[in-house]
Amino acid sequence: MELRHLLYFKMVAEELHFRKAAEKLFISQPPLSRQIRELEEELGAELFTRNNKRVTLTNAGLYFKKEVDEILTRINETKNTVKQIHNHLNGEFRIGYISSTYHPLLMEVLKEMRLRFPFLSIQLYELPTQKQIHALEEGKLDIGIMRAPIASTQLTLNTLFYDPFIAVLPVNSPQFSSNEALGNYLAEKPFIFFNRDYAPAYHQKLIEICNRLGFSPQLSHEANNVHSILRLVESGAGVSILPHSLKEHYKYLQIHFADLKNLSIYTEVVLAYKNNNNQEALKWFIEKYDPNPNRT
Repeated sequence: MELRHLLYFKMVAEELHFRKAAEKLFISQPPLSRQIRELEEELGAELFTRNNKRVTLTNAGLYFKKEVDEILTRINETKNTVKQIHNHLNGEFRIGYISSTYHPLLMEVLKEMRLRFPFLSIQLYELPTQKQIHALEEGKLDIGIMRAPIASTQLTLNTLFYDPFIAVLPVNSPQFSSNEALGNYLAEKPFIFFNRDYAPAYHQKLIEICNRLGFSPQLSHEANNVHSILRLVESGAGVSILPHSLKEHYKYLQIHFADLKNLSIYTEVVLAYKNNNNQEALKWFIEKYDPNPNRT
């Protein structure tokens, strides 16, 4: 029994008409009838009942069709798997991200990616922007989710969104009717923020915002993780100013968020990847994750 016998049987079983099946297989009818007879002889069973008016499957034929459908489906799945392995889709896909971005979309894309590329090992690394830049340039990461500015001629950048800032305060903090009132309150509080060396551009944004509010921040605690900063605020150790998008992610914490009204200072969140990286998984990830697929 050869694969062609199964393919010929499947077509006749679907068409229930030898001439139509032969036309779809691009062969003449007599060779097709001969192949089906050879198959029946090998199986020792009649698969079709034939008369001048119609062709029907016997009980044995119905069972054999179910088995053949499963065999051919498995063969196609195997062919696709072999192709993926040949195209190196069974390797690693390494994603860098920063803690200060909200990642529900990333989690959804990763779930779908594991189904689309089942033999791809997906690695996640929480890294600051500067370390991601170096890792991408050196080929140690395939893609990074980070905040601009990014000074590199080796990387392509796709803007994901612009993120404004919001003040993060202990839960029992008062309400503020203006930025001036909020600024006066913040000026008297110890600040918790990222380490200057860990996120220099981000740190500079904090200084700029505080200056716009009329004061210089008193930095009392530095951390390298946004969750640590928020936990310190929750404990009453101080206040902070962080990206607005985090507000949705940490609703379970006992903290208070105060909007910075009409303060047009943002950070740009981007996807970054090596200019010459043509990996199929990378192209798929960008199409799924990037909200601006039609950019030129």
